[in-house]
Amino acid sequence: MSDHANQQVKDKVRVRIAPSPTGHLHVGTARTALYNYLFAKRHGGTFVLRLEDTDEVRSKDEYTKDIIDGLKWLGLTWDEGPDIGGPYPPYKQTDKIDHYEHFADKLIKNKTAYLCYATTEELTALKEEQKETGQAPRYDNRGRDLTDAARTKYEAEGRIPSVRFIVEEPRMVAWHDSIKGEIAIDTSDLGGDMVIIKSSGVAIYNFAVVIDDIDMKITHVIRGEDHIHNTAKQLLIYEALETNPPVFAHAPLIFDLERQKLSKRKHGESVHIDYYRKKGYMPEAIVNYLTQMSWTHPQEKEIYTLEEAAAVFDLDKVSKSPAVFDVDRLNWFNGHYIRQLPIELITERALPFLPDFDLSQYSPKELEHIVAAVRNNLTTLSEIAEAARFFFDAKPTIEEEVKETVLKGDKAPIVLKTLLDKLPSFDFADPASCKKTVDALGKEIGMKGKDLYWPIRAALSGTTHGPDLGATLSILGEKRVRTRLEAALEHCCLSK
Repeated sequence: MSDHANQQVKDKVRVRIAPSPTGHLHVGTARTALYNYLFAKRHGGTFVLRLEDTDEVRSKDEYTKDIIDGLKWLGLTWDEGPDIGGPYPPYKQTDKIDHYEHFADKLIKNKTAYLCYATTEELTALKEEQKETGQAPRYDNRGRDLTDAARTKYEAEGRIPSVRFIVEEPRMVAWHDSIKGEIAIDTSDLGGDMVIIKSSGVAIYNFAVVIDDIDMKITHVIRGEDHIHNTAKQLLIYEALETNPPVFAHAPLIFDLERQKLSKRKHGESVHIDYYRKKGYMPEAIVNYLTQMSWTHPQEKEIYTLEEAAAVFDLDKVSKSPAVFDVDRLNWFNGHYIRQLPIELITERALPFLPDFDLSQYSPKELEHIVAAVRNNLTTLSEIAEAARFFFDAKPTIEEEVKETVLKGDKAPIVLKTLLDKLPSFDFADPASCKKTVDALGKEIGMKGKDLYWPIRAALSGTTHGPDLGATLSILGEKRVRTRLEAALEHCCLSK
């Protein structure tokens, strides 16, 4: 760790997550938020939420709500933000437009920025010319040394200037990155003098973010490595403002299994956190998976809570290599949490995935028993409707293959009729007792294994597999079991 980074950690750590509300909460943004949150908690610091909403066309209130709701759903809470305030307001860029202009004026006065009168048409023509000649698109700095006469002429034409920051070339912008190590960027690769205030008066990202981080006393900027060139530009602005920059840490990008960057264009809604929320993923699973995606727990643990990760998280354990988003791996985590979280919590989360069923036919405790019975076979909560359907149907639909292979023979009627006669002896309050009674019945009639269990399962659930048989009998209760056994016996008779 560099001396600068060491000093910043000794000072009060202040980090921020600063999403742009131009779309739904992205998986990558969620991971960045997690790393900032964990770092702040690890060092007793402050976690700030800031909205970078200067894109007038694409920023929408619905995206702001989705981002805030998504972060809260993941269990992240911030110490300062647009919804709760804090000591360095405002926490939305559109609420401080005039403030950015003040800093731009300061740069113009110290001759590190200037008014640029280039029109959209002129800039488009420049790009086309560069494209035709095989050059990388960049501003040619034509407005840097305008004469007073030219400036007067442009203003008389009604041109409204933007403000451009002077990018000196050639020179190297170098810094120590807390994840990537030493980084150096040639200013020749930054695209020429950059706009910091548009002609509309709105601050450009690379300028606004610097001012915001200064205002909010941010000590560490933790974000994706796709911002590395932005960091070089921002360091030039810090230098021009004669202000010490924060410590930068760039986490690796997230790729798919084909080593392609996750993007909505290619991967659709599956890049958004809300997609997984609607599918019935556990926030604990997503947090656990995203955290370990590029970070290694010091004890090499795989399963840990947000609080447990925060106790040991640091940037030196974050990988430099790209992370790979593997849905199968996420499913493994999700299945684990579905099985391990308290049944009361899983039931609360699962019931909204059963909108078409009459839940009132069971008590709250019985609904917990249903969820407990099926959860071991669930990857996501959205699967519970199919897994638990037979508990709610008046009579389960028996699969045709089951009718032919299970109920058509001579053994099924014997099993079902004997079970029907023995129902009064069952202790339906005790799943283990129910299973023992079935086994005893099997010994009595000389049947076991699939000859015994499959006809019973077929009658109760319509299939030959499913939850624990004792639990199924206990949940359904004597009346429902009797009705289903009688209906299955009718199938046996019809099939003969």
